[in-house]
Amino acid sequence: MPTRILPAVGDADAVRSLTTLLSQLPDAEPVAPVADSTQLVDTLARLAAESVDELPEVVVVHERIGPVPALELIREVALRFPAVGVILVTSDASPGLFQAAMDYGARGLVPLPLSYEELASRVQAVAQWSAGVRRHLGSGGDVFTGSGGTVVTVSGAKGGVGTTLTAVQLALAAQASGRPTALVDMDLQTGDVAAYLDVQFRRSVVDLAAINDISPRVLADAVFRHDTGLALLLAPAEGERGEDVTDRAARQIVSALRSRYEVVVIDCGAQLGGAGAAAVEMADTALLVTTPDVIAVRGAKRAVRMWDRLQIRKAEETTVVVNRHTRSTEIQPPLIRKITGTAVAATAIPAHFKELQAVVDAGRVHELENKSAVKQALWGLAGELGLVKAAVGDRRTGRLRGDRGSVSFRRRRDGGG
Repeated sequence: MPTRILPAVGDADAVRSLTTLLSQLPDAEPVAPVADSTQLVDTLARLAAESVDELPEVVVVHERIGPVPALELIREVALRFPAVGVILVTSDASPGLFQAAMDYGARGLVPLPLSYEELASRVQAVAQWSAGVRRHLGSGGDVFTGSGGTVVTVSGAKGGVGTTLTAVQLALAAQASGRPTALVDMDLQTGDVAAYLDVQFRRSVVDLAAINDISPRVLADAVFRHDTGLALLLAPAEGERGEDVTDRAARQIVSALRSRYEVVVIDCGAQLGGAGAAAVEMADTALLVTTPDVIAVRGAKRAVRMWDRLQIRKAEETTVVVNRHTRSTEIQPPLIRKITGTAVAATAIPAHFKELQAVVDAGRVHELENKSAVKQALWGLAGELGLVKAAVGDRRTGRLRGDRGSVSFRRRRDGGG
């Protein structure tokens, strides 16, 4: 059976030399190369969703791949797609880098300039390892593909647009429907998730920042279990400590959470740092919350353009959520879609702050009444995003198990409130 090899190379000259050599290997079947880390992970996730048998046996990662550094990319591939063997191609073949590559999950290292014999030897060994792993796991739909849980980031076009409220209610809806859910406060300097949920805590996301291998036990020690069942990973009480959470640490934390929870909702706030950028890049769904006013929509457009320039996320891969919507406002969702170039959620959140004031001031947002139009809209948004599953025997009413009473999923046909 041919060995499928997926090259991940950003440099055009390196692509040509690598694909030429790969095509000469016996029983090798090189597939179309990918140019960056985002494209690689997306390609593997798409193949894994079909079947583990669709995944390539070998992925060859060039040292100059971007925007995610090569070693960080190897770690993510190894965690999410454990039946895929990764080879690092690098000009630094020192023992130190070799050990680091192995620690990050690589199955082999090939030095530059490329040698046919060395490449052939490594590919053959890694392909045999991959085949052995797949035989051990079995075949077909019962095999764990490594794609893990769903990650949703919630970012704000500017401060005060309702980012944290949106993130909290999306997480509550997912948890109430029976899906194990983690809520992460990645607004590292000004995060308010703890205040919204009346939580006193000792550990925070910073406690995981310096850990290279986040085991389930370590993760469980850092997570706060809320009365609602949510697993909370909170921002540090001292904002300056947020600088300890690098983009590398954020990737490890998100990967660890994805492997343990069905749904991971991340509040990224309105200020983009390295950790937040890494989370947005890794997310299955990236939400950008705005209000229907000129300043906020301008902020949304600015954020989308910045994400695109930094190769974090393309505009068409971002979904804008319109909060505090009224039918009388001049700026409606279709106009926001046109201005930002993004998708806009069909569910808009109505402007009913009076419903929220008491629970926000008390820090008890999870006790927002079921009849609240804001809660119904936000839980409807969770349904639109596929974050909830209907309770068995209650599909017609849309009631969620674990919620007192019921909340109907109400879709906005015209994008309005």
